[in-house]
Amino acid sequence: MIISIIVAVDTCNAIGQRNKLPWYLPMDLKRFKELTMGHHMLMGRKTWESIGRPLPGRKSIVITRNRQYQPEGCIVVNTLQEGVNYAEQQGETELFIIGGGEIFRSSITLADKIYLSIVQTEVKADTYFQEISSEEWLEINEKYYPADHQHEYAHYFKILIRRR
Repeated sequence: MIISIIVAVDTCNAIGQRNKLPWYLPMDLKRFKELTMGHHMLMGRKTWESIGRPLPGRKSIVITRNRQYQPEGCIVVNTLQEGVNYAEQQGETELFIIGGGEIFRSSITLADKIYLSIVQTEVKADTYFQEISSEEWLEINEKYYPADHQHEYAHYFKILIRRR
């Protein structure tokens, strides 16, 4: 099973402010949907709550330390490894780790691939993604999209794979 991180960052690696995305980019949301459709998504409780509902066509796995936490529409696990094991037992081919900051930090050593969106702005944030080392990660694809009438900011879509 491939373990992939999917994340959007600004030019300073900011990913969120008060459990919300600090931008609205329809193309990035479309990419997220296309990549994750039909797959398991692993996330922390705060990310689950910020989404607010199960996303159609995907299976949500939520990590929380609270053993009584049982929201409808998701699988609840207590550790990252428990979530990975669950997806693997379900026959998943590519597990998507979708956040938040603590989950990204814990899972970066397990990840095989990163789907990275870089938004060409600097926002006020309280949550950041870690620096990506070019010694550990190889960029295999990059596409640039300028700002337009639907997208306030120019952005890049990149795919990185772990160097072995």
